[in-house]
Amino acid sequence: MHASIYRAPAALGLLLCPLFASAQEAAPAADTGDTAWLITATALVLFMTIPGLALFYAGLVRSKNVLSILIQCFAITCLVSVLWLTVGYSLTFSDGGSLQGFIGGLDKAFLSGVTRASVSGTVPETVFFMFQMTFAIITPALVIGGFAERMRFSAVLGFTTLWLLFVYVPIAHWVWGGGWLAALGVMDYAGGIVVHVSAGVAALVCALVLGRRRGFPHTAMAPHSLPYAVAGAGMLWVGWFGFNAGSALAANGSAGMAMLTTHMGASAGALAWMCVEWKKYGKPSMLGVVTGMVAGLGTITPASGFVGPMGAVAIGLIAGVACFFATQFLKRKLEIDDSLDVSPVHGVGGVIGSLLTGVFAAAWLGGSGFSLDHGVAAQLGVQALGIAAAVAWCGGATWLILKFLDVVFGLRVAEEHETEGLDLAEHGERGYSP
Repeated sequence: MHASIYRAPAALGLLLCPLFASAQEAAPAADTGDTAWLITATALVLFMTIPGLALFYAGLVRSKNVLSILIQCFAITCLVSVLWLTVGYSLTFSDGGSLQGFIGGLDKAFLSGVTRASVSGTVPETVFFMFQMTFAIITPALVIGGFAERMRFSAVLGFTTLWLLFVYVPIAHWVWGGGWLAALGVMDYAGGIVVHVSAGVAALVCALVLGRRRGFPHTAMAPHSLPYAVAGAGMLWVGWFGFNAGSALAANGSAGMAMLTTHMGASAGALAWMCVEWKKYGKPSMLGVVTGMVAGLGTITPASGFVGPMGAVAIGLIAGVACFFATQFLKRKLEIDDSLDVSPVHGVGGVIGSLLTGVFAAAWLGGSGFSLDHGVAAQLGVQALGIAAAVAWCGGATWLILKFLDVVFGLRVAEEHETEGLDLAEHGERGYSP
């Protein structure tokens, strides 16, 4: 009798087991392989800013400004990290309701509701948050090159805050967060529009608003340490594998192809720039090789997950040549002092790469082809619209931000401080002992 009392609950429990099992299977779970890869990619992208970009830019400026570049890169990293946690991530990747086409909402401000168990796709949401944060960090850090050696540190911090919230976040939402450009089918695998076009346009506007450095273009302003610049460029190359291949958000064939195309684009860009410079000036330079490599990397970025290796070589070759002549035209013809060539390398490269994505992604050219159902011409139109929208929004908003900050802080250091160097004038330190 006692045994029969326990048999009924036991039988009921066995009947309910499949229900509990199916509920557990339905719950989203992170894939360990994808998670491990994205954690690694996140570290690689952060490595691009610190120490990669920091050393690359620091080597390209004069010795009296080396520390100012380093502290700007470090400070931007810390400031953007906090801003991304507070509202940046939420405005980019959460549902904006009736404003979804333009901007996200505040549901995930301060990572509200995000726990250890929260999953985004096949990875923990905390990992996705960190990965996207590293993109938000490096984009305003790239803009430093447009105002290097002449902007006040307080203005740099103010600019970074406002530019991240009013330029980077909206454009990233349009393209990656389910905004209106995503709905139109814009293809930007890892940031040709979101990162490189935006940074290039912002750097150009900064150069125009702040004006030239004292003595430019008649006074020689050669890089003070090419070994620094080359070391930083090498770190950028390695870190870029996380930038592009990590954008697959999984450890799969797309990540592998993105890594391959990234390397081929960088190699072709470096070779193309070197050959054009060699032909024009009679000698290839180390600075030219690394600049061509960066041009190749920036240009392949939007296409990296959509094209094949030969498409990547073609894009890299075009980038090396086009960005070389863009740099010559901007500095020598127009005499615009974009100090570290952000607009002709990243901006022009981002535009070219974003357009060519609509060509070399075609299946018959070795690309994935999945987004080209309506043909190359239609996709080129969508790509051009995405570029134009980013250029217009970024250019106008950047100009307004700079004008506002000029009233609040004052943008440019005093003439005597610029002559003395920002290391001493702004930070009270020297990069090198006298």
